[in-house]
Amino acid sequence: MAASAFEPARDTVLDSDLALAHRLADAADTISAARFRANDLHVTTKPDRTHVTDADQAVERAIRELLGTERPDDLILGEEYGGDADDAPGAHRLWIIDPIDGTHSYERGLPMWGTLIALVVDGEAVVGVASSPALGKRWWAARGAGAWVREGPGEQAGEATPLRVSGIQKLSDAAVSYQSIQQWDHAGHLEALIELTRTVWRDRAYGDVWAYTLLAEGLIEAVAEFRLHPYDIAALIPIVQEAGGRLTAADGGSALWDGSAVATNGAIHEELLNLIGER
Repeated sequence: MAASAFEPARDTVLDSDLALAHRLADAADTISAARFRANDLHVTTKPDRTHVTDADQAVERAIRELLGTERPDDLILGEEYGGDADDAPGAHRLWIIDPIDGTHSYERGLPMWGTLIALVVDGEAVVGVASSPALGKRWWAARGAGAWVREGPGEQAGEATPLRVSGIQKLSDAAVSYQSIQQWDHAGHLEALIELTRTVWRDRAYGDVWAYTLLAEGLIEAVAEFRLHPYDIAALIPIVQEAGGRLTAADGGSALWDGSAVATNGAIHEELLNLIGER
């Protein structure tokens, strides 16, 4: 296979893992882009009443096949084909995959979706790649190597540029993405959401992978959501952190297995956690 245009920006101990994550994303983009807005896209409903497309399944199969060849001893946890969830939190090396984050957008032909690929080592998300061929962008990070973005597909991609969160210092000056009113309502935080919208400068529900990458690019200051799975958030943790932000659970702990996530530019993090009120 030819080398990806998305090579690590610098040498790190995680260099080969990040390079592999980009190769996985290349394979995923080829499949997902080809099926996006396809007239024969097949959509079914899973037992949890969420939707899955043939593209979700094909992307995850392709990633699993490559990982099976390149990292046969590593564990895998994916949205569509699962994994040993009991062993996953204590695994030494675990790849966590969301083949298409934003399936509902994908099936409706909206471009706000992407593939999320993370490597978790001893419980810490240390590599993350978020690739969105419909938006023409890929974001990535590895522990200690910074967070980066490139625009353009494959070999035609432009130069990597570093990501940095904004310098906004107060929640009242911040732009915030809250995913959806229904999500906060079901989590018992509807009143907190209403208070948040009255407090911040601007509130929008950008949704899924796109919201966190907007944060890492310094275009908004916070994202908060509930009812998450590890594959929804794992890849985004190092991207936000390496861009200078913070990403925790709503109670301030680790977000990876918690089911909630609060991501900010860091400066407004405590203020937002206090408003949500889970601590």
